[in-house]
Amino acid sequence: MKPPTAFDPPRRGFLRSLVSGSMLFPGLLSQLLAEESARAGSTDPLLPKTPHFAPKAKRVIFLYMSGGVSHVDSWDPKPRLFAEAGRTVAVDEFQGRKGDFKMFAKRPQWEFKPHGRCGTEVSSLFPKMAECVDDLCVIRSMTSDHTNHYEATLGIHTGSFTFARPSLGSWVSYGLGTENSNLPSFVVIAPKTPYAGGQVWASDFLPGAHQGTLMVPGAQPVANLRRRAATPSLQELELEALAAMNRRHLAPRADDPLLAARIQSFKTAFGMQMELPDVFDLSRESDATLRLYGLERGSTQGFAWQCLVARRLAERGVRFVELIDVGSSDNWDAHGDMLTHAPLARNVDQAIAGLLKDLKSRGMLDDTLVVWTTEFGRTPFNATADAKGREHHHWVFSSWLAGAGVRAGTVYGESDELGIRVGRDGVHVHDFHATLLHLLGFDHERLTYRHTGRDFRLTDVAGNVVRGLLA
Repeated sequence: MKPPTAFDPPRRGFLRSLVSGSMLFPGLLSQLLAEESARAGSTDPLLPKTPHFAPKAKRVIFLYMSGGVSHVDSWDPKPRLFAEAGRTVAVDEFQGRKGDFKMFAKRPQWEFKPHGRCGTEVSSLFPKMAECVDDLCVIRSMTSDHTNHYEATLGIHTGSFTFARPSLGSWVSYGLGTENSNLPSFVVIAPKTPYAGGQVWASDFLPGAHQGTLMVPGAQPVANLRRRAATPSLQELELEALAAMNRRHLAPRADDPLLAARIQSFKTAFGMQMELPDVFDLSRESDATLRLYGLERGSTQGFAWQCLVARRLAERGVRFVELIDVGSSDNWDAHGDMLTHAPLARNVDQAIAGLLKDLKSRGMLDDTLVVWTTEFGRTPFNATADAKGREHHHWVFSSWLAGAGVRAGTVYGESDELGIRVGRDGVHVHDFHATLLHLLGFDHERLTYRHTGRDFRLTDVAGNVVRGLLA
């Protein structure tokens, strides 16, 4: 007589049997779970973690303007640039090419004036955000390492300008875990694919559970959000059985990070089906709140929708929410005409101001770090005196921070008199990242991950916390 063989059906076939509602299912499930529970052994990578020291911020909302916002037309007033428009300027590099170039200073398109009690000057390009300057720390001395969109986008997100590396959001997820197991710890909301594509939110060599989850504005921001099982309890049984078999499948393949991430994704997906529909249901938001953001009731498009959903994700425990304005086309890349900044600004200005005011009114700005940035600025000069646009400019540009632990109502750093190079207190992208991690409770030199025989970190082998940005 042959000994009985262990019951070990193919996973797809077993799932088909679940759909048929087999009476043996509860017993089989109990057997599987009992067999696998001792072997599971792995810790959920998204469990909440304690940072290195007491943080000022518990979460981040990262506002990314794709294409390169002109600093001299927005956050960095340059009276000399107004006065000396058309005069020649000598530079030793232009669009990444070394040499001696004679350029022509270009007048800003928008006028600047002081705002708030602090008197920070902002241009008329962003009139609503200008109302919030008492909550902002404006950085006028940002600097990057590359003048191309792809590399600069990679740099501002990953700290690497040449190689694929984990994104800032993935590092935050890796360091902090999540406060809500039903939602991803890192979410990206973008209407179109940005420069550098999915690398903007990729986890790279970090565990795949820390990769950002992409949501696209529209009627269905996340695909397949509606469950297919007849009831939640049946779906939960199916997923528990699948999880048990997946753990069995993973055991001899423990060094496969993609497989581990795929298995973790089933758990996250189930939680998202439970909670995300409520996140996207804005029907209970008041008319006053919708007006604050500039969002028409029922709309699921535009940066206002992105900002309001970001607040709803943040208050439900999502650690890092990135909002990308537009993508790799029709963005802030104003080579041909600076006036293309105007409609883009209208799309984001009131929405961002509304987000800041809404967070503040709810007490959430006290422990939420809001970041506004772009990959680089735009040249204060051009190759011809009558050029309507501006080119890429990574030597100096502007960003701002608001919220938890930030020195509000201040300006940090300066560009030179024409906005061409850093004049004082430069903030490199690595310094920027080190400071953001510090506000979240991390020593950027200690938040590391061993990969291919060395310890990697977001700030590579550089970066200093900019104390002047901290309250």
